[in-house]
Amino acid sequence: MSITSDQSYVRTEMLTEKAPPSTNVGIIGWIRANLFSSWLNVVLSLLAMYAIYSTLAYILPWVFGGVWNATSLTECRIVIAEAIGDGHTAGRACWAVIHERFWQLMYGFYPSDQYWRPNLALILLFVAIAPVLFNGLPKKMLLISVAFPFVAPWLLWGGAIWTPLMAFMGFVIGYFVHKFASKIAGSLVGIILGTVSALLWWLLFSSAVSQGISHMIGASRMSGEIERLETSIPLQEAEVGRHQAIVDPLEGQVIAIQEEIDAAVSAEKPVADLIRTKTPLYLTLGSASSDLSKEQDMLNVMRARLTAIKSLPKDETRSQQLADAAIAARAALPASVAKLTDVKEANLGTSAEDKDQLEAALKVEGESGSLQDRIETLYQDVGLVGLKPVKSRDFGGLMLAVLLGITGIGLSFPLGIVLALGRLSDLVIVKALCVGFIEFIRGVPLITLLFVASVLLNYFLPKGTEFDIILRVMIMITIFAAAYMAEVIRGGLAALPKGQYEAADALGLDYWQAQRLIIMPQALKISIPGIVSTFIGLFKDTTLVSIIALLDILGWAKTIQATSDWNGVIWELYGFIAFVFFIFCFSMSRYSMYLERKLQTGH
Repeated sequence: MSITSDQSYVRTEMLTEKAPPSTNVGIIGWIRANLFSSWLNVVLSLLAMYAIYSTLAYILPWVFGGVWNATSLTECRIVIAEAIGDGHTAGRACWAVIHERFWQLMYGFYPSDQYWRPNLALILLFVAIAPVLFNGLPKKMLLISVAFPFVAPWLLWGGAIWTPLMAFMGFVIGYFVHKFASKIAGSLVGIILGTVSALLWWLLFSSAVSQGISHMIGASRMSGEIERLETSIPLQEAEVGRHQAIVDPLEGQVIAIQEEIDAAVSAEKPVADLIRTKTPLYLTLGSASSDLSKEQDMLNVMRARLTAIKSLPKDETRSQQLADAAIAARAALPASVAKLTDVKEANLGTSAEDKDQLEAALKVEGESGSLQDRIETLYQDVGLVGLKPVKSRDFGGLMLAVLLGITGIGLSFPLGIVLALGRLSDLVIVKALCVGFIEFIRGVPLITLLFVASVLLNYFLPKGTEFDIILRVMIMITIFAAAYMAEVIRGGLAALPKGQYEAADALGLDYWQAQRLIIMPQALKISIPGIVSTFIGLFKDTTLVSIIALLDILGWAKTIQATSDWNGVIWELYGFIAFVFFIFCFSMSRYSMYLERKLQTGH
């Protein structure tokens, strides 16, 4: 057979593509490939679907059919029984416990009028970490990241504005000392001197400077308030007279009403209507009497204080000093007046005899503490420019867990890097210290360290030393997490090829430059899963503080269960706590996966 010239062995036009079979694409294709690809997968998939259906058939009605408005577990059960029958009260959740105790679960004993402070601190946290976690944001947002570690504690604990400023000044001083010393004696000496200078500032000078500023402001505010005390008595007397003018006529009416009621009772007549018509009058009288009592008490206190001042000896300087001190010593007046007084006494040098007399007056009034302590306290209160102080024992709920978790995560990460580098160091002493620290901390349970922070640490401190309980717990959680973080990062450093170290040496980089530019970025990328796992475990471990009497969200759940109203509520409280922790931990896990994809260089 011959081949003509117009025939060809190669097709010159491509055939159009045909659509894949409908059973191999889309949701149907996915189901066939993943759920029903073989007879064994068919059986396992059907069993799994049945288990999921059985679980959700019980959980969903329990969750979404629960009661949200009730004041006790008994009331919850009554509402559920009325809705679905007496025999099914356990088939619905009593979410009313969350509704009733939500703010305690979130903030503990933190003052309700100050909730805006932890809320603002949380918002600033997200703003501060945003430029660190995500690229593309304005670099100026890093200023918020730098300021956050100083602003957040001040927002939560309150106090004078000078405290965070003095803390920040320690870093500024350390930086300039490091920069100056590095030029003269090298980077290692510069780091040591910079660290020492910052520590000396914080331990010896920052508190004194802050108190000095408060003293200056307190002294400038004193005179006007004492004058206001002198001039306020006529105003108080006028106010008392106004209330008395209301109360006097009412007292006569009350006597007449009581006589009517007595007559009705003796005649065995119904008195309900009579009492009902007179109730507004009783309410008016009660309100007026209450206001009068407050005003009268205030007036009596002011009179007593001024009487005490006028009865003091009349010789000039001593009389003035004693008068100023006596106003502060008698602490019954409102805080706005009692704060602004005894500032002059500390500077004018009152004699020992005068101080003894004032100490005796304090003891007679049942006051505690020395006169000098009261003077210092008054200085601080008067010169306070900042936020209302909140004690650490008032912290609690989820706020405490987040505070401890964020602090532990933020501090343990850089400390873990330092420990990991120290463990791999060629310096024998540095390596021995790091290895000993890591192995000791990893060999001790966290709860043991928390008990040390709560109880045993006080035995090793000087008598009278006050060491904030939350600060102690923060330190223990940080060093515990840092030991584990060091091992995770050391694993990343060990996984790095030796050629990377040789490349850094070939470029002429010193140790710190090589770690910062070449070694550590790659090691941290390798260690991302372990680092995030450590963070998640640390955040969950914050619930252990409930064992040392700090009422975090888990501690509050136990406290709520101990009340008579909610005794027996278990699944609702612990389910809510589990959901809250899941949100935080799942978010951290998803971010780590995003970061791994972003830094993936295999392609």
